[in-house]
Amino acid sequence: MAGPLTVGLMALGGGIVAGRVLAAQVFRTMTGILMTDPYKENLAEFYSAARRTGLQAIMETNLRAEQGEMIRRPLGSPRKFVNMDGLMFNSAHLSRRPTSIEVPISTRTVIGRCAARPLVVETPLLVSGMAYGLALSARFKYALALGSRLAGTATNTGEGPFLPRERELADKLIIQYPRAPWNKAPEVLKQADAVEIQFGQGASTSTAHHADPSRLGGELKERLGVHAGESAVIYSRMPELGHWGSLKVLVDYLRDLTGGVPIGVKFAFSHYIEEDIDICLDAGVDYIAVEGAEAATVGAPPILEDDFGLPTLIGLCRAARHLQSRDPARRTSLIVAGGFSSPGQYLKALALGADAVYLGTMALFAASHTQVLKALPFEPPTQVAFYEGKASGKYDWRAGAKALYKYLLSCTAELREGVRALGKSAVTEVNRDDLVALDEQTSAITGLPLAYDIRTGRAHAAPGAK
Repeated sequence: MAGPLTVGLMALGGGIVAGRVLAAQVFRTMTGILMTDPYKENLAEFYSAARRTGLQAIMETNLRAEQGEMIRRPLGSPRKFVNMDGLMFNSAHLSRRPTSIEVPISTRTVIGRCAARPLVVETPLLVSGMAYGLALSARFKYALALGSRLAGTATNTGEGPFLPRERELADKLIIQYPRAPWNKAPEVLKQADAVEIQFGQGASTSTAHHADPSRLGGELKERLGVHAGESAVIYSRMPELGHWGSLKVLVDYLRDLTGGVPIGVKFAFSHYIEEDIDICLDAGVDYIAVEGAEAATVGAPPILEDDFGLPTLIGLCRAARHLQSRDPARRTSLIVAGGFSSPGQYLKALALGADAVYLGTMALFAASHTQVLKALPFEPPTQVAFYEGKASGKYDWRAGAKALYKYLLSCTAELREGVRALGKSAVTEVNRDDLVALDEQTSAITGLPLAYDIRTGRAHAAPGAK
């Protein structure tokens, strides 16, 4: 026995030594080539080009060259827009006292407070609209629905077709009224806890798009009302407005049909945000949901993700300011979305005037959790979530619901801790006075005071303040 074992160990040791020698030789050879080849023949040229252009731009250039058609990028823009990192909260110590640990902190949130049947949730964090079939698998939609129920909040159908099982699993379900024929039957709309008229979104604006019939399963076609050979089309404009005549007529119809649940409108921030809000207020909507340029979707042309709309910080400040001037009592709620990734950012959005925050990408990540390992290393993590995902059949939606619930629970606990550190007892009490800007650009955008003016060496009042 000793002989073969000894021989085996010696062979293993020899293999390791030989491997190290070979690796060292390859390394020296490759390094020598990189250090001596002329630049135009040197592989290091790619490093220089990538630094200048960016790996993503090089990759997308090759995809365009390969496909010869418009490419669609999932999960939003890689651009770094001006954001909430330039804001900090004013912690309470002496001049303002923090809230005692014995005092409970409320995170209860009401959307459409003047509606006959307002939407009441236990956290201001809502699950954003993500469509069944046109984006996510039914299993993943079930996870989002159950996870939202466990966390005491609401989920949104997105612009895809209504799923009865999603309705059963969700405690509070916001049904989107899309720019498409589906989800408009009275028997569907009457099951809503809120109805959201979808005019567009941050990542794809209001452009029309359609799903190739070849990728639609039988059940999905049936729910979309699509016949053989037909595409599922989402139009650029709301067809009903040509029939109803005005947004107000549609809002009144939906409010009467549903027995008074909040009726909202969703679109993307743009330079015309004030005019868009005025149209919504004149129509009597109960809430407005708006997305910034950082928002994501299952797939949109890079030009729409990178170069259209307004960053969430700019859009939110303008929207909140205009709403306050037009509706001082804030009968109309404001939900914001686009690029949020942490409890600190969520609380800053609430302080700037939002009533709630829609979570899309973060909800997707949380509900995927360790199950992304079912797609890796040969497929991207999203393949466990997408309708046609190669690993979507392996997704355990009950485990996904539990992971999403824990994420929302954790984030809400952090919101409470932040509220306590501000010396308040409810998330609804947090406001602009709790924030300060770190740089001149953020101060100018938000109208908040500058913590330190490098020119004067002292705190600076907010722009326009007396």
